[in-house]
Amino acid sequence: MSRVLRAATEGRGGVLLVEGQMGMGKSRLLHETAEVAERGGFTVLRGTADELSQMMPLMPLISALGESPHALLTGTAVSDVIDLRLLMTEQLRTRLEGRATQGPVLVTLDDLHWADSTTMLALRTLAADLASYPLVWMLALARGAGDDPPRLDRLYEALERDGAAPVQLGPLSDDAVAQIVADVLQASPGPDVLALSGATGGNPFLLVELLGKINEEGAVQIDGGHARLAWAELPWVRAITRKRLDGLSAGTRHMLQVAAILGRSFAVHDLAEMLGEPASRLLPGLEEATASGVLVTSGDLLAFRHDLLRQAVTDAVPPPVRLALRRQAGEMLLNRGGSTVPAAAHLVHSARPGDTRALDGLDRAAREVLCSSPQTAADLALRALELTADDDSHRLERTAAAVDALTVTGRLIEAADLARESLATLPDAKSVELRCKLAIIMLLSGQPGQAVAEAEIVLAQPDLSPHLQGVVELAWFKALIALNDFRRGQERAEAVLADPGRSLDARVGALLLLAHLNFLGGRVEAGLDQFREAVLAANEGSVAARLAHPRLLLARILTCMRRLEEAETNIQAAEEEVRAAGHTPYAANPAFFRARLRLVAGRMEDAAAEAQTGLALADEFGTHAFELFGHAVLAIVAVRTGDIAAATRHVERYRSEQTTLGLRFGSVWGLWAVALFAEATGGPQAAKETLKSADAQRRMWLLVVEPPSAAWMTRIALMTGDREWAEEIVLAAERLKLDNPGFPVFAAAADHARGLLDGDSAKLSRAAASFRDPWSRSSASEDLGALLGSTAGAPDTDAAVLCLEQALEGYDQVGALRDVARVRARLRRLGVRRRHWTYAERPSTGWGSLTETESTVASLVAHGLTNRQVATRMFLSPHTVSFHLRQVFRKLGIGSRVELARLAAELAPEEADAQAQPSSDRRPRPR
Repeated sequence: MSRVLRAATEGRGGVLLVEGQMGMGKSRLLHETAEVAERGGFTVLRGTADELSQMMPLMPLISALGESPHALLTGTAVSDVIDLRLLMTEQLRTRLEGRATQGPVLVTLDDLHWADSTTMLALRTLAADLASYPLVWMLALARGAGDDPPRLDRLYEALERDGAAPVQLGPLSDDAVAQIVADVLQASPGPDVLALSGATGGNPFLLVELLGKINEEGAVQIDGGHARLAWAELPWVRAITRKRLDGLSAGTRHMLQVAAILGRSFAVHDLAEMLGEPASRLLPGLEEATASGVLVTSGDLLAFRHDLLRQAVTDAVPPPVRLALRRQAGEMLLNRGGSTVPAAAHLVHSARPGDTRALDGLDRAAREVLCSSPQTAADLALRALELTADDDSHRLERTAAAVDALTVTGRLIEAADLARESLATLPDAKSVELRCKLAIIMLLSGQPGQAVAEAEIVLAQPDLSPHLQGVVELAWFKALIALNDFRRGQERAEAVLADPGRSLDARVGALLLLAHLNFLGGRVEAGLDQFREAVLAANEGSVAARLAHPRLLLARILTCMRRLEEAETNIQAAEEEVRAAGHTPYAANPAFFRARLRLVAGRMEDAAAEAQTGLALADEFGTHAFELFGHAVLAIVAVRTGDIAAATRHVERYRSEQTTLGLRFGSVWGLWAVALFAEATGGPQAAKETLKSADAQRRMWLLVVEPPSAAWMTRIALMTGDREWAEEIVLAAERLKLDNPGFPVFAAAADHARGLLDGDSAKLSRAAASFRDPWSRSSASEDLGALLGSTAGAPDTDAAVLCLEQALEGYDQVGALRDVARVRARLRRLGVRRRHWTYAERPSTGWGSLTETESTVASLVAHGLTNRQVATRMFLSPHTVSFHLRQVFRKLGIGSRVELARLAAELAPEEADAQAQPSSDRRPRPR
């Protein structure tokens, strides 16, 4: 503990994961550590979870900061926010970041076994994102308590992977037990005293309770500085806690039993109301309980001194009585009005089938927490549904509420199963809205084929409301887009746009489908116009229309066309929309589209970082529709860097996701990734077989979504002796060039492909000069160099070497090590044994090892910017900034922003100033 605190004073953060059975001293350890930290100048934030606050989202973190949920969102418009988790976590990050910039901070969170799911999610995110600050997390839980061990295990495993240190509080050793006995009894313990003490199993709390009780009752004799037992028979040690309670008066014991129902800590006026007595009449019992050490004061509340004491009190209450008391507590809290969540914490356990009042409270509580803790809302809604009779008029409404909550929280399989179970018993007239929800669930979970089927059942129903029809049509259009089945929706889409009375939801879907149809058909300008129109329509439409996020799809097309600045702007805007509106199921998507953009820009490590961020978020929120992009990016990066083992893993995952979920969105571009992998592992013939396994239309679409693939496929065709296919590819590329004169990437791609087919050095030279992305430019230069250095005819060796050197430098700048190796081999065949260009391998550590993005992040952080400010400056997400900063720390062998600032100060002033500029303003640093 002291080592971690000392490191924090030097600027390093850390995470300590404290575990142990109840009574092992975890709370005392947190308290003592906090005291030491406060004396050392730390800002200490203390939070505790408990059973009854489990339904209050983020309560342990919010209480540690000394705020309320309302204060956390002050100044934020939340009326249209679907899911507040992203927004609330962002507010917590901002506040913690602000504290940590002022000095070291210790956050202790106790009893995490009672923490809500939103707190678990926030901890997983915040611990990683704030790892570069002098912020120490000390998280404690008691094994065997709480309701969700798998969730705790996932959190602790994730934190340990990121470097968190586990602290296991096991039983005290025999020597430690003997020392405590001697300290408490002020005498050397005899064998009988040690034997009795050993029966506590080394549990510190039970040991101290035992010693106090036997000493109090005169069961220990001290003679000549030695302690021995005075009685031959003593009660079983586990009964000591119970014995303490038995010593209280009957009235006090009964009062404590009611108090235990209210929670580990409770308000005196709540206890008085439960007992139907004025608070003044409770004074004798409260004084007795406090004097006996069962209760202690905790601010304005009273609290049980230890969970084991409260547990002993609760265990003495027969289960039926316990449920009745919980029902009474829930009723009391409901009658007060205001939030129903505190009442629901009791009702969820005590309500019985047909209990109308309790079920209404659970319904209201589920609605109340849906935006901030959908996991809790789902649990409440499912419990209410469980207690609802099949013929209850509220059953369909409760089913829909449970499906909504499960969907938002990412439990899509459960949501789908529940919806289908209900649909099986409902007539078509009542099933419309629920089936619409099922279609959306199928779309979010990456099963567009099933989404289409469900949507078409709804659309076949008569008398659909205009709103519901628009929502279902939007889902249907999006599912067809994900399936690349554009023709199937073309007629309806055109009809929607021709009818001014159709809803904006339907218009957004129709525009998106026709935009894809035009784009992939080679009518790029028309497609872009429709994408832009869809963006405007979505901004004016309903929540469903905004959830389509056409900006992201527009950014994807702009990336294909190498209009990277406009694509970046749209991704950034879409990311802000997702966060501000709480569109949690779409939280991963900006990272996937930015990963593709970074890859095109030649920033492969950045592309990999964004793809990994996207996959982590998709896994966290259970939404997989766009995962193919992430796996494809990682596969291409691995192929180009020569890491075939990693490429194999990513391609296998790509294929698995595509097969298991039926994913199609991203599969056209993904064909490029799989073909690149096939060529790297099996040669040109394997690549050809991969490409030919796709239908001709998808191969033609690939020329649109990845124009430089034209030359690559042409090369594969020529290397496998299939000149007819090569000519087909070149002609298609040239048609795209003629049909889209406003997009230079098509011209460069057509020139590159034609130059390869005809051996035309002029066209290859023009392609090398025209490509905007560095990898494609280097590829054209390599082909030109290979042609000029060919033994056929009269080779121009000098010109060939110059082109290959340019290709080598370009490949090196983007980190394409596999391509670098191939070009080196070509140069050796031309007799170039000693390189006379300035080239050096990037070192694995030190400033020279940093990528351009890492260097910029490092410099901005060293100049005092927070992670959020860096993210805004560089058009990144805070998650990605944190990822890059961890890489910087690893490569520089440091662990804090303080150390980074000190190292940066050692740079030449002009270099430090240059590094502080946004990456878009700087040229790549020479390696």
